[in-house]
Amino acid sequence: MLSMLAEGRRRDVVNLCQELIRVQSYSGAESAIADKVRLIAIELGYDDVFIDEYGSIVGIIKGRRRGKSILFDGHLDVVPVPDATKWKYGPFSGVIHDGKIFGRGASDMKGALAAMLAAAAFFASDTKRNFKGEICVAGVVQEECFEGIASRQIGEKLRPDYVVIGEASELNLNIGQRGRAEIVIETYGKPAHSANPEAGINAVYKMTKLVEQIRKLRVPQHEILGPGIMELTDIKSSPYPGSSVVPDYCRVTFDRRLLVGEDKKSVLQPVHDLVQEMRSLDPDLDAHANYAIGHETCYTGRPIEGERFFPGWLMETQDEFVQMALRGMKEAGLSPRLSHYSFCTNGSYYAGEAGIKTIGVGPSREDLAHTVDEYIEIEQVLKAVEAYYGILKSVLEPAGDA
Repeated sequence: MLSMLAEGRRRDVVNLCQELIRVQSYSGAESAIADKVRLIAIELGYDDVFIDEYGSIVGIIKGRRRGKSILFDGHLDVVPVPDATKWKYGPFSGVIHDGKIFGRGASDMKGALAAMLAAAAFFASDTKRNFKGEICVAGVVQEECFEGIASRQIGEKLRPDYVVIGEASELNLNIGQRGRAEIVIETYGKPAHSANPEAGINAVYKMTKLVEQIRKLRVPQHEILGPGIMELTDIKSSPYPGSSVVPDYCRVTFDRRLLVGEDKKSVLQPVHDLVQEMRSLDPDLDAHANYAIGHETCYTGRPIEGERFFPGWLMETQDEFVQMALRGMKEAGLSPRLSHYSFCTNGSYYAGEAGIKTIGVGPSREDLAHTVDEYIEIEQVLKAVEAYYGILKSVLEPAGDA
């Protein structure tokens, strides 16, 4: 494996990571990074490169023998930088210091994307493409807004047999995640002058009583993934500002973490039942609960939207793909443990919705994402290349030594 990552390749991977970090790529504005990845994939010798309607980019390398298709999923977009003056190094500088590459998206997740692009190309070159199947590397748009929505178009087009999510796992092998849903609850009242509140119905008071009861709802537990948390994340009333007016509308959003097997109906039903129960006690209560609907526009001009319901998923530890990936990583010199993500990923579509065999392997730590002075350790990026190379070698069965 040392010969696979000779000094020249190590430099190339680091340079590639820096190049990607230096391109600002906020959600909905990923055009420049998509074009950068397209040029990189062509230079690395990918057989086919295309950009879909949402603006996600996919590079494909075809083996000389028929076999399975494996998709490496990384996202192009990064969260915004509210105040660049708080950063020690420029957030899009890609500066190297003390063995770390700094910049927005370094850990989430341009380091992983660089490693994926490089590992696939190195593997194809070393095997002279004499392997079974096909390698796809995707740079997906709008992941920070919609986990799995843009990936749906990629999955439906490519129909991969296996997926590797590149979100940070400290190079452990993650076999699941909790999903998430955004539940919106609205209450409606009657406006009145605040000097005569009895003439109105205060929607906020109605909401506070409802929220108090919602907090008492029991959420399910999973022995591996943990609790199906339900946490209030925002509250709004109208009119705002409400000078001398009894508010006639209130809206709250709950973040609900989803466990394996939960569907849209089962998650929302307890809230609907509670609303019905409280209506029977208060005829003035006018309340409704639904999932939030997200609406964004891709840089291609294509609208992207959907309910904010992203399923959880969990692979069996003895699943064939899990064991192949584990074996490949160990043969590459790594010592991964089986774990799971605490946050939501594009795996919500691949595994949670489409039922595709999916794992997560990525460099760096979860808690570095979205932080000021975000960075990734160079050794983590290089080990990620080895991990992905090892997975490819185990899954695609190259002829001879690779």
